[in-house]
Amino acid sequence: MGNCVSLDISCDQTLHHACGCLFGDGNYIHMMEANLEALEKTMQELEKRRDDLLRRVVIDEDKGLQRLAQVQGWFSRKLKEVEGLLAKGVFQVVAEKIPVPKVDKKHFQTTVGLDSMVEKAWNSLMIGERRTLGLYGMGGVGKTTLLACINNRFLEVANEFDVVIWVVVSKDLQIESIQDQILGRLSLDKEWKQETETERASRIKNILNRKKFVILLDDLWSEVDLNKIGVPPPTQENGSKLVFTTRSKEVCKDIEVDDMMEVACLSPDEAWELFQQKVGENPIKSHHDFLPVARKIAAKCCGLPLALCVIGKAMACKETVQEWRHAIHVLNSSSHEFPDYEIGKEKLIKYWIYEGFIDGSRNDDGADNQGYDIIGLLVHAHLLMDGVLTVTVKMHDVIREMALWIASKFGKQKESFCVRSGAQLRKIPKNINWELVRRISLMSNQISEISCSCNCSNLSTLLLQNNKLVDISGEFFRFMPALVVLDLSRNSILSRLPEEISNLGSLQYLNLSYTGMKSLPDGLKEMKRLIDLNLEFTRELESIVGIATSLPNLQVLRLFCSRVCVDDILMKELQLLEHVEILTATIEDAVILKNIQGVDRLASIIRGLCLSNMSASVVVLNTVVLGGLQRLTIWNSKISEIKIDWESNDRGDLICSSSPGFKQLSAVHIVRLEGPTDLTWLLYAQSLRILSVSGPSSIEEIINREKELSISTVHPDIVVPFEKLELLKACNLDELKSICWDPPALPNLRQFYFEGCPKLPEAATKYLRHAWKGV
Repeated sequence: MGNCVSLDISCDQTLHHACGCLFGDGNYIHMMEANLEALEKTMQELEKRRDDLLRRVVIDEDKGLQRLAQVQGWFSRKLKEVEGLLAKGVFQVVAEKIPVPKVDKKHFQTTVGLDSMVEKAWNSLMIGERRTLGLYGMGGVGKTTLLACINNRFLEVANEFDVVIWVVVSKDLQIESIQDQILGRLSLDKEWKQETETERASRIKNILNRKKFVILLDDLWSEVDLNKIGVPPPTQENGSKLVFTTRSKEVCKDIEVDDMMEVACLSPDEAWELFQQKVGENPIKSHHDFLPVARKIAAKCCGLPLALCVIGKAMACKETVQEWRHAIHVLNSSSHEFPDYEIGKEKLIKYWIYEGFIDGSRNDDGADNQGYDIIGLLVHAHLLMDGVLTVTVKMHDVIREMALWIASKFGKQKESFCVRSGAQLRKIPKNINWELVRRISLMSNQISEISCSCNCSNLSTLLLQNNKLVDISGEFFRFMPALVVLDLSRNSILSRLPEEISNLGSLQYLNLSYTGMKSLPDGLKEMKRLIDLNLEFTRELESIVGIATSLPNLQVLRLFCSRVCVDDILMKELQLLEHVEILTATIEDAVILKNIQGVDRLASIIRGLCLSNMSASVVVLNTVVLGGLQRLTIWNSKISEIKIDWESNDRGDLICSSSPGFKQLSAVHIVRLEGPTDLTWLLYAQSLRILSVSGPSSIEEIINREKELSISTVHPDIVVPFEKLELLKACNLDELKSICWDPPALPNLRQFYFEGCPKLPEAATKYLRHAWKGV
């Protein structure tokens, strides 16, 4: 852009030239009234045309384009005739685009106790020569809200800055994400989407070097390299500003800010005011006994705004003094700590059961009603949030921190918990107090080896999933007598466990899914209390022969998508496991599939079924004996026809002909299936929430019209396919031409993904896109 001629055309200069061109002295004297009217109109048109053109040129220059010579010439030439100039001032190459406002206003709820902090932060930033400001404080204290207030204050001085940019950073600090937000705010076309990180940085730098900007970074966890992003450092010369929020004072020091300010918790009076706002007046004023109890609950939040808001909202629906007194008891408890990432509801409930939080009694379909009821209450109270799909939930990291804070008796027993998930750790932290710690979460790190020896007499939960573990020494497990939950899943290189695992005499839950396990240690047979063993997606594990003898008390055994396939020998072993209530299995042989459906006790407890490398002309799935089936995967198989049977093994008559389908089947994944041209049998899965089909495959349509009509004639209840579907994925299906002949409403669709389906009409994907946006 350095070769472009800069503009400096004032309105007065333009009008001066216009006056000279429009009339001489004689015309001015004799036709003054008429000329003045024409002049006023023409001047307005000229000024608008000049401003519109200049704005559009600046927008295109921000895209990295160079101003056309004829455009520059039009700006530079002296005006001879206004009418002629207007006629020449039409340029088709300049894109028409509505400019974004300089400041994007943030909306938030009414604040309490923030006014003075906003004023202090504003004065610090705007008075004197300060260019950078760091706002630090614990999670949930109101840093983001304070930053939003500062953002909105720039609306009052919008003319002093060219643009104010808000960027959410978060813990993982993704440079690409930050660049996306900045470039998106600068209202550019999407050309930069295909650029490298370096190219994006250059583009951002070229634009911001010509602007007086403000960058607001929310939730910074570590020092950020502005140069790598492309943001020029704020200086006295460019007049730009940088403000960020962080939980760490050290981050402010690392960035060497001009000023830093702690965002503290609210005073007792401010906290009480906020708590009353969230609860409402009715509960507290309904009875004189409420007031002292309410003040105690508010005091338990120790001035933390997020805790006051969440607990206040939760208490708004409590109408009796007894309920409020129970809330104090709950807040005093140290056993209410929950995970903070997106997690399956079923897995979360398992943790609660094995930790002893709930009793774990299941209903007829194997679900835990108490667990799901608690999750519903937590979602309603805003302590948990729904995940992307309804089978998962997640917890805001600030809520997690608050929960840990409460669980540790407001920081007095911090050493009883160690939660360092996603912290990029390469080794076990040295500052863990092994004698006092009760629960450890080091999930989603980079830990590759554990060689330490520790005495962990109180440790009950150890979460090490999603690391890079290669080796765990036997000494590590030698002194963990109270360990109940051990999760080592998603350590794909971990191929063995030490024999010292036999020392885990209290272990009830062991998750080895997605690991490289080649064999199970002999020491496993000493773990007599183990009731839940997860070996799903263990592609290297060859055999579990002898498991019925080694682990006779197993209640849950998961072999879904494992290399361990059910054969005649394993079928006999499974029947010896008297206490098993939940089974997931992988089957390669169609005969074995038929046989296992002939054993009611085994078939009825199957929750997940993977048909892998199967070759058969016909495969039959019985909806009666497989009544508890929740997940079905068909992988790399050649099956000409998939039939659905709804007859009992004991009787030949129909069982509940009005609703013969799979009651609980919610997820179906099909990968590389050759043979069938349609998947109309999916109509029998009326509770289906996830459907993923990947090729290469012979599938031409998901639901065939003729077959659908045939099924609905026999079973009138089966008329609307995919009514509960939340995720639909189709990839590399060369022959796919149709999803369904009569497009379903898909009222619950949350995600859809199509790639490599060349014969699928564009109208089908447009319809899905419309259905998705309607959710």
